Amino acid sequence: MNPQAIDDLIRALPKAELHVHIEGTLEPELMFKLARRNGIKLPYASVDEVRAAYQFTDLQSFLDLYYAGASVLVTEEDFYDLTWAYCQRAHADNVVHTEIFFDPQTHTVRGVSFETMLNGITRALSDALLKYGMTSRRIMCFLRHLPEADCLATLEQAKPYLERIHGVGLDSGEKGNPPSKFKRLFQRCRSYELPVVAHAGEEGPASYITEALDILGAKRIDHGVRCVEDPELVHRLARDKVPLTVCPLSNLKLCVVDNLEKHNLRDLLHAGLCVTVNSDDPAYFGGYMNDNLLACRAALNLSDDDVVQLVLNSFEASWLRDADKTRWENEVTRIALEWEKAQGVQ
Repeated sequence: MNPQAIDDLIRALPKAELHVHIEGTLEPELMFKLARRNGIKLPYASVDEVRAAYQFTDLQSFLDLYYAGASVLVTEEDFYDLTWAYCQRAHADNVVHTEIFFDPQTHTVRGVSFETMLNGITRALSDALLKYGMTSRRIMCFLRHLPEADCLATLEQAKPYLERIHGVGLDSGEKGNPPSKFKRLFQRCRSYELPVVAHAGEEGPASYITEALDILGAKRIDHGVRCVEDPELVHRLARDKVPLTVCPLSNLKLCVVDNLEKHNLRDLLHAGLCVTVNSDDPAYFGGYMNDNLLACRAALNLSDDDVVQLVLNSFEASWLRDADKTRWENEVTRIALEWEKAQGVQ
C-alpha cells in the first residue's frame, strides 16, 4: 500500500484524544504573550531559546521546564486562551472528542484559585463544542511527586466543582512514586464515583501498572508501554480490554525509547491490546495527534488496518456515551471503506 495514501487516510479519519495535558499544550509564542500580559519574567530571552531547551534526558528534565512555563497561567483568560489554542489545533487534526488532563496543584500553589483555572478551561471547551462540535471530558490529575496529604487537600478543594470534573488521574514523575503511595486518595475518589486513570509503566516498572489497576482501581492506563516486562500482565490487559493511552513522540523525546522504530506500539496492537495514540504534551514533544500517527506509520510501517484499529480504539476507550461511540466508530468505518475503494482495494 502506498504510504502517502495511508497518511491521507490518517488525516481524513475523525479521532478521539485521551491523553493530553492542557498545560503541556502551551506553545512558546503563547507563553511569551501571557508572560507579557501578566508582567512575568521568563528565564528565556526568546521563543527560539525556549525551543532550544527542549532537549530532555528524562521525564524530570521535562517537568522542570513544564512547571516553569505554567507560571504564566494566572487569570481565567489565560486558561481560556491556552485551552482554546489546543482546541483549534486538535480540530485541525480532525480530533472530534478530547479528554484533557489538568493539574490543579501546579496552579493553586501559586495562588491561582481552583475556580479561575476550571472556569477558563471549561469555557474554552464549551466554545469548541459550539464552533466545532468537539465534545470533551475533564480529568483532574494529582501530582505524584507531592505527598498524599497534599493531594487529599486538593480533592477537598475540588468538591464544589465535581459536577464539572469527569474523572481523576495520577501524573508527574513516576520514579520513586508508586501508585500504592496514593491508596487512600483514590479510595476517596472512588467514593465520589469518579472514574480513575493513572500514568504507569512509562518510566516506572510494569508493577506500577498492576498497582494502578489493583490498588487505585484505574480503568485506563496512561502510557503503559513497559507492560511487556510482565507477560501475564500483557495477557491481563488484552483479556480485560484495559485501554493504554500511548504517546509515541513523548516516549521518544523523553528517552523511553531511543528510536521510534523500536517502539512497541505496533506489537501491543497486534497482541490484541486496546492501545491508542495521543500527544501527551505536544508543545514540548513536537507533535499533536496527526504528527504522532504519521510518525508511527512511517517508523513502524503501520498498515491502513493498523491505523483504523488505533482510531477505533480511541473511541472505544473514551468516556463517550455508547451511542456516540457507535456513531463515530461507524463514521470511521465508512471513511475507511471509501478510502479502500479509492485505492482499488477489493
